[in-house]
Amino acid sequence: MAVLACVGYAGYLYIPVAYQAWLFKDLMQHYADVAGAQGYQPSWAADQLVKSEAEYAVPSNAIVTPAAKDNRIEVRVQYTRPIEFPGYTYMYEFDYTAKSTAFLSFK
Repeated sequence: MAVLACVGYAGYLYIPVAYQAWLFKDLMQHYADVAGAQGYQPSWAADQLVKSEAEYAVPSNAIVTPAAKDNRIEVRVQYTRPIEFPGYTYMYEFDYTAKSTAFLSFK
C-alpha cells in the first residue's frame, strides 16, 4: 500500500509539469506556423512565447531561440524546472524545437 501511495504522489507532482510542457509545445508549434504563414519575423514567435511563459509555468530564465531556416520558422525553448519529491529533487528538462509547416511558408 505504501508503494502505491508513493507512486501516486510522484504522479501527482510530475504529471502537471509534464502536461504543461506538452501544452507549451503545442503553443510553440502554433506560433511557428502563424509566423511562417503570415510572413512574420522569427522574433515575433519568440516574443509571443515569452509573453505566455507565466500561463504555462515556464521559468523566466528559459532560453528562447528563434531562427529562419530553409524557408521555415524555428523556435527552440530550453529550460529546467525542479520537481521536489520528499528527499529528492528531480530536474525536469525541457528542450523542444518547433518548426513551421513548409507548405505554409512564403518564399
